[in-house]
Amino acid sequence: METYYNPEDLPKFNTMKEGSPELWKKFYDWYGAVFAEGALSEREKALIALAVAHAVQCPYCIDAYTQASLEKGSNLEQMTEAVHVASAIRGGASLVHGVQMKNVHSKLSM
Repeated sequence: METYYNPEDLPKFNTMKEGSPELWKKFYDWYGAVFAEGALSEREKALIALAVAHAVQCPYCIDAYTQASLEKGSNLEQMTEAVHVASAIRGGASLVHGVQMKNVHSKLSM
């Protein structure tokens, strides 16, 4: 089945260095440092990345961080809960923007 997002494209991510290897190296070094063990464990960072991947709706990231979360020891229950956290934040962000709608409504309906 052909889709807009081809799962076979994910391993081609590093081809983005072509044409701008200096910028790619900076990104790659920074990216590696971000996901290294620190105040948060690599497992916690993978779960955060999985949640963010759902919030920004990146199927490549969802595939990559589902795999990373599993490799770092997360289970389905933890991963599903992370997705629910992202969904709640995204839903809340939509609702809080309703205040903007109410502000405009108040100005225009005077």
